[in-house]
Amino acid sequence: MSMKLSVIIPVYNAEPYIKRCIDSLLKQTIEDYELIFVNDGSTDNSKEIIEHYQKNNAQILLINQGNKGVSLARNAGLAAASGEYVGFVDADDDIEPDMYEKLYAAAKSGDCDVVVSNFESELNGHYLITRYPFPVDVVLSAADIQKQILPFFLKSEQLNTACNKIYRNALIQEHEIVFPAKVALGEDGIFNIYFFSHARKLKYVDYTGYHYRETAESATRNVAVKDYFGRAVEVYAAELPSCYLNAMSGASIQQLKAVKLIHSVMAYIHIYLEPSSNMRFADKIHYVKRMILHPDVRKALPVYVNEMNGELGHYQKALLYLINQKSLLGIYFITAYSRFRNRKARGIII
Repeated sequence: MSMKLSVIIPVYNAEPYIKRCIDSLLKQTIEDYELIFVNDGSTDNSKEIIEHYQKNNAQILLINQGNKGVSLARNAGLAAASGEYVGFVDADDDIEPDMYEKLYAAAKSGDCDVVVSNFESELNGHYLITRYPFPVDVVLSAADIQKQILPFFLKSEQLNTACNKIYRNALIQEHEIVFPAKVALGEDGIFNIYFFSHARKLKYVDYTGYHYRETAESATRNVAVKDYFGRAVEVYAAELPSCYLNAMSGASIQQLKAVKLIHSVMAYIHIYLEPSSNMRFADKIHYVKRMILHPDVRKALPVYVNEMNGELGHYQKALLYLINQKSLLGIYFITAYSRFRNRKARGIII
């Protein structure tokens, strides 16, 4: 590979926030890197904004294609990437100036295939840093990855994003790892599972350099368009790569899948009952009813309670009880109370 890092940025109608993103990318303290913008059929001025920056910044490469979706946009970037490592940034987000220098240094110091960092989310005016329960600044072997990291993908979506990591490009090319073309949600998680199943060395750094920003297309505002619960059920029912089947029992796999599904249901209940959601009230209630009555949810619920009981607070236990009782009215009022309590707590997410 001819340079240290390639950063791939898929762009679709990102005019309101892409300047902030580009500015943060151009301020990176790492030397010898390229920025690959993939304009995925934007109909606003995103292309022209990138071209304006490109005139004075030789590290910017612009690829234009028709609207094919974020996965194929990222794959186009991967095909053009010449960096030793690859990173991903979404056009509505921004990063700290030292982010890629820190991640690249961590990768080189341990000869790692992948480095994982924290990320900060801004949701409804609240800020939340996502951290992971992995050893910090320790090089994990392939056996460690199989034992600690791959199971984490089964029980949580927190590690799914591709944007808080850098990946060894040679490993991507060797195993032809790409983002799935026909998956509307969760494409990052699928890419990560296949990459991590081939990774030999990993390091987690307790550093937060990536800032995820909520936009009009984010989950809490786009619930009327994307079927998040439907995708969660697909993941729950999907067959897993052989790396799981060779390392874990079927019972253990189902336990972790149940935990992830119920976690998702609890989160989606809050998203769909959020007053700002772009849905009619009757549609919100119908969607929540669909979730709590779904056969897979009824099957996973007792498994989740058994596995997570010692880690649940009073609110979570009460919400699970109401889900088990199929009480739509109770669920509506307890989530309304939770939102009220969150506002009083001034940003503490419960």
